[in-house]
Amino acid sequence: MRDPLTKTLELTGAHCALSRGLTAAGDWALAFPAPGRLKVQVVLRGVIWLLMEGIDEPVRLEAGDVTVFTGDRRYTLASDPAVPSVDVLPLLRATTETFLHVGGEGRETAVIGGHIDLNTTGKDLLLSVLPPLIHASATTAEAPTACWLMNQTLRETRSDAPGAAFAAEHLAQLLLVQVLRIFLTRANAEIPPTGWLRALADDRIAPALRLMHGNPARPWTLAELARAAAMSRTSFTLHFKEVAGVPPLTYLRAWRMRLAQHALWREDTPVSAIASSLGYSSESAFSNAFKRTTGMAPSRYRETVRAS
Repeated sequence: MRDPLTKTLELTGAHCALSRGLTAAGDWALAFPAPGRLKVQVVLRGVIWLLMEGIDEPVRLEAGDVTVFTGDRRYTLASDPAVPSVDVLPLLRATTETFLHVGGEGRETAVIGGHIDLNTTGKDLLLSVLPPLIHASATTAEAPTACWLMNQTLRETRSDAPGAAFAAEHLAQLLLVQVLRIFLTRANAEIPPTGWLRALADDRIAPALRLMHGNPARPWTLAELARAAAMSRTSFTLHFKEVAGVPPLTYLRAWRMRLAQHALWREDTPVSAIASSLGYSSESAFSNAFKRTTGMAPSRYRETVRAS
């Protein structure tokens, strides 16, 4: 049975769009607008300082370090925090080279970044729980793999070899897995106090989550879920709500709706078949539950998300 994180990641529609790289030397500082998307950045060589809106102290980045931005804040990359910054956009528009070069003489630094595009469900799941900035140093277990994935994605996107586009797309999914592994292995205080990500990181309710994620159509009872977690129903319900932010059966209903949204977007499966696969006794019961959650009937939702 696949673990809950794997099942959840399938719903995100992750797609990696490699952004421009940067090489620089001497004194320099570049101001970037808020990316507007989940951004992953890897320092290839040298030392770079990162200053981000809302983050009090500059962050020193070294070769092999990985940073992840949720994309809603402006930031600056610099050789030194004291160097005045210039707007990067005119410089990017002036060249089509993969790597933009700035600065003067001296030891060169290099950084490469990529955007991970997410579907509506993916944005709702991830961007609401990730902190504005995640920094994993090169010494962490996950950073080398993330660096390799970024470099390999760069090679595939610049290649005309057979299957290059397919490889780049799947590398993006692996990169997102690595990003979340970095986050889940960081200090426990970085994970929000409640929510699905906290739930995935909680060993006590993990067995119940595996049941709900693995067979969402089954009419799970509190007794069955509590038994899987080796807890009493009362203790299980209280702990689940404390960790996930909602009671177990509310979480199950929300998970079914996420699966329904994904199926309506990616598949041509009839609404009646989706309803049956998620444990609803009739199409009308499913449609009513779906409309209460999303504000739209299933067929209307399918039309809207596909059009956008």
